Amino acid sequence: MARAAARLPENAPGDFFVDETCIDCDTCRQIAPAVFAQSERSLAYVHHQPESPEGRHRALMALVACPTASIGTLSRADARVASSSFPEPIAGGVYYCGFAAERSYGASSYLIVREGGNVLVDSPRAALPLMKRVEAMGGVRWMFLTHADDVADHGRWRERFGCERVLHEADMASDTRGVERRLTGTEPSRLDEDLLAIPVPGHTRGSAALLYRDEFLFTGDHLWLSPRHGGLHASRGVCWYSWPEQLRSLRRLLDFRFEWVLPGHGRRHHAPAAVMRGDLERALCRLENI
Repeated sequence: MARAAARLPENAPGDFFVDETCIDCDTCRQIAPAVFAQSERSLAYVHHQPESPEGRHRALMALVACPTASIGTLSRADARVASSSFPEPIAGGVYYCGFAAERSYGASSYLIVREGGNVLVDSPRAALPLMKRVEAMGGVRWMFLTHADDVADHGRWRERFGCERVLHEADMASDTRGVERRLTGTEPSRLDEDLLAIPVPGHTRGSAALLYRDEFLFTGDHLWLSPRHGGLHASRGVCWYSWPEQLRSLRRLLDFRFEWVLPGHGRRHHAPAAVMRGDLERALCRLENI
């Protein structure tokens, strides 16, 4: 629980605050950008107290989703309604899970609700309110883990739903050796008719993207929208395996059609497929000349 005594001095006066345990994961700014901002010290803070019921609700959703419980209220506001807002609809049966996990540094995770069985993309925190909501929405058939960094509470989700976990063998570690389905090599492989696993080594050796219905591309930490760079982006500074390999993997994505980029870290991007392709080409041109 956030501590008022550790409240950051940048916070605007009022009920909501961020304390010194913030890890600057960007979760709160994505959920409630009217309330939270990034300070000059690269920490989240309340730059404007919510003034409307909707603004307060979004701020409470951010409080619930925060992976380090760094957001608090002086009034100790009831966040149960905010908790029930997750998973939050994005589009086309795809939902944002919220309840980010500290172990994944606050990475986003997603739920795909589909007739052939639901898919959890990366692991949110194993919070009981979220698990109950996911259960009511049909449970989980597959858990697609994009890479080793964002596996978080995968074991607890497996225990609850009996889901088949999918991870590339190159990213296996001691706590993921029991994963039921191992991706191999660099060729795409189908989990189902509308689900294509695409190995994208670079950020990690076993990074993989998931393409759903030729519309939604779940990219892990391989590709995201960066407002600072004005478009799609990948970072050489957070590439743990091979930057040249990551660039090759990014170029390989030009072979696929998609309209959404849904990353673990960074912002989402939505554009018509032809525009998305142009956005990716421009990003590649910039990144290949860094």
